[in-house]
Amino acid sequence: MHYAAITDRLAHTGGAKWAIHQRCREMKAAGADIIELTIGEPDLPPDPRLFEICHQSMLAGRTGYSSGRGEPALLEAIAARYAKRRAGVDTNNVLCFPGTQTALFATMMALTGPGDGVLVGDPFYATYEGVIVASGAHRQSVPLRPEHGFRMTAEDLEASITPHSRVLLLNSPHNPTGAVLEAGELAKIGAVCKKHDLWIVADEVYEELVFDGDFASPFDNPDLAERVIAVSSISKSHAAPGFRSGWAVGPHEFCEKLLPFSETMLFGNQPFIADMTAFALTSDMQTSALMRESYKRRSGVFADRLEKLDGIVPFRPQAGMFIVLDVSGTGLDGETFAWRLLEAGVAVMPGSSFGDSGGKLVRLSLTVPDEAVEEACRRIARFVGTI
Repeated sequence: MHYAAITDRLAHTGGAKWAIHQRCREMKAAGADIIELTIGEPDLPPDPRLFEICHQSMLAGRTGYSSGRGEPALLEAIAARYAKRRAGVDTNNVLCFPGTQTALFATMMALTGPGDGVLVGDPFYATYEGVIVASGAHRQSVPLRPEHGFRMTAEDLEASITPHSRVLLLNSPHNPTGAVLEAGELAKIGAVCKKHDLWIVADEVYEELVFDGDFASPFDNPDLAERVIAVSSISKSHAAPGFRSGWAVGPHEFCEKLLPFSETMLFGNQPFIADMTAFALTSDMQTSALMRESYKRRSGVFADRLEKLDGIVPFRPQAGMFIVLDVSGTGLDGETFAWRLLEAGVAVMPGSSFGDSGGKLVRLSLTVPDEAVEEACRRIARFVGTI
């Protein structure tokens, strides 16, 4: 039987990258004692008020079809949030989606096609490969160097651009490394994108999880307003990944061009979840602050304990819910290290799941209780001692 070309393009971008996580879940279901440090699922529950708003909205009959662009109250809430960052933003700059992943997929489908190049920092979040190649575009890796703290430089970006380049997919705060780009660095990157007439798609889902200092974004620069699209969601900021509520904010023309595709694909998100999201974005909640404190503390514990081990080099994150380790000094690559560590009772993600330059790395989630962090350090130490 015949299948569309997109199925071949995406055939190797899915579940295989999460094989260790899947095996971990199987082992735990069979009774194994595994500390799971694979995925970024917040361990803090959402604010109880979000459940109540969602419940009341459903009882009030907000279970029908949604607007294709997004529910009015949510559009207003998102527009107001971004208008504080850059003057002139209104609801015509906003499209709502069920999560950042869908927003990224739709955006890339609107901006790229066969033969186009999408520049992305390497290492990169595992699902970026799929959202890039789905349209027929191809990935163009920009090295994120450990000596630069895994922060993209304008010089490395410039050197990676080709005549096929159309979009820079920028992720700051960064997954998997937790690196955060500063305003000056972003200004230089923005200047390169303007010089080469590139779109900038800014994945800012970890915006509220910067441990110290301010969050900076190319979206906030008026000189880049015609070329920047910011995507985000409440998944990380409000510890609500399962509700699948995200958005894209960009130029009016971009939103008008993307809207028919968005409506064809999903025709809006659930009204009761939109009501909950609008409440989340307009209310004072401590969820992000509590997560920032926990993840900063836990990353410090991992770094302090593991840097004492022979062959392990931790990179202290500036934000987010992960820490990466260079394990090449043990004589193992990240993939082998991760699979063998799983047998020792700790599940981590191999850096190879995050791009060509991740082979020496493993990624550890910070979303487990403090006592589990301490025990994971002990198990990793015992494991390293056996290599």
